[in-house]
Amino acid sequence: MQNPLKIAIVGSGLVGSLLAVYLRKEGHTVHIFDRSPDIRKIQFSGRSINLAMSHRGWKALDTVGIGDAVREIAIPMDKRAIHVRDKITLQNYGLEGESIYSISRGSLNRKMIDLAEAAGAQFFFEQRVWDVTLSDATLHIGETERGEWKDLSYDMVFGADGAFSRIRHRMQRQSMFNYSQEFLNTGYKELNIPANDDGSHKLDKNSFHIWPRGEYMLIALPNLDGSFTCTLFMPFEGENSFEKLNTHSEVVSFFEKNFPDSVEVIPKLAEDFFKNPTSTLVTMKCFPWTYDDKVALIGDACHAIVPFYGQGMNAGFEDISILNDMMQRYGNDWKKIFSEYEKSRKPNADAIAELSYRNFMEMSSKTADDKFLLQKKIEKRFYEKHPDKWIPLYSRVTFSHRPYSEALALGDRQKAIMDSIMQLPDIENIWDSEPVENRILSLLKTE
Repeated sequence: MQNPLKIAIVGSGLVGSLLAVYLRKEGHTVHIFDRSPDIRKIQFSGRSINLAMSHRGWKALDTVGIGDAVREIAIPMDKRAIHVRDKITLQNYGLEGESIYSISRGSLNRKMIDLAEAAGAQFFFEQRVWDVTLSDATLHIGETERGEWKDLSYDMVFGADGAFSRIRHRMQRQSMFNYSQEFLNTGYKELNIPANDDGSHKLDKNSFHIWPRGEYMLIALPNLDGSFTCTLFMPFEGENSFEKLNTHSEVVSFFEKNFPDSVEVIPKLAEDFFKNPTSTLVTMKCFPWTYDDKVALIGDACHAIVPFYGQGMNAGFEDISILNDMMQRYGNDWKKIFSEYEKSRKPNADAIAELSYRNFMEMSSKTADDKFLLQKKIEKRFYEKHPDKWIPLYSRVTFSHRPYSEALALGDRQKAIMDSIMQLPDIENIWDSEPVENRILSLLKTE
């Protein structure tokens, strides 16, 4: 057990709330500050992409005994349903029994705050943290940035306040602090497929639905109430872009032309399109993530990524798993805990940022490509026969706890092998033959 400390967490999102549960378990006093109102008392805005919980996230929840409470609000998705022209192609994610889980961000956030409160954490909503004194972990809170501030002293502060973190903002003003942010020229907008009158889902509820169209795509993830949360990803400018869709009729005709089978299931298409904001997607990197034994960044505050691998929340939860490992290993030596935590996580955060960026290309273009689907079939067959020699990249990221950096490196190696296999003459007809299998085995040996 650690010496009890008084710890502040800035940010009551998913990562901040879970971190509070872990710190309470170690006997610390935990105060959580958030500039927003209590999400449990307000209607959640149309600005979210449903979450896809996978192995890394479940591990962090199960370790602290709250996984089953979250499973109650999760729907397993064992496959992609790819909507191309007038047909739907199904593509399993992993092996039999492997699924990612769709959870509404609002529902999970409310549940996590309840669980953190039950563990004894105290929440302070509508409290604006404008600054932090790094050397002594003092938070500066006030109504306005220029007005009067109140100083609150802590033993330690965690910045779990997202991609545009105030805590990181202060850390950025030190020398030798590296920071970069890069926006995609693609944005996103939330739409909604309501439930049928009897509460059932209009589409298969155990699938992650994708309408891949190259530079833009639509996705839909199921909710418990029979609805789907849809997200349209599209460039801000250009031929097929947000800037081109300015009237109700333009939106409807765009969908009729490009996503014809979605029109009948999104009754309030144009209404939602203009009501919900168009949001940006950013990759943010920085280092160091900690200051002495006083302040640490966690989750999106130190490694915001684009959502195309469904790993943003999972990566943030894995930060907490690694931090917890270090707490168990180094006891009360927080300097050591912090330095080992950032050293362990930084290369993996960079790797999942890269993988997420690449997966946008895969989801929006390649999932509609016959050659790509054949390649996936070859990989899956080989994986089932030789699980000790080959784990597909997606499974390595989603259904394992191996480091993201390892997945990136091994994924690049496997890609080179598959590129060579796909060049074989008549691959469409010999894909499941012994010669193809032997060829992969020999390429693995020579790598």
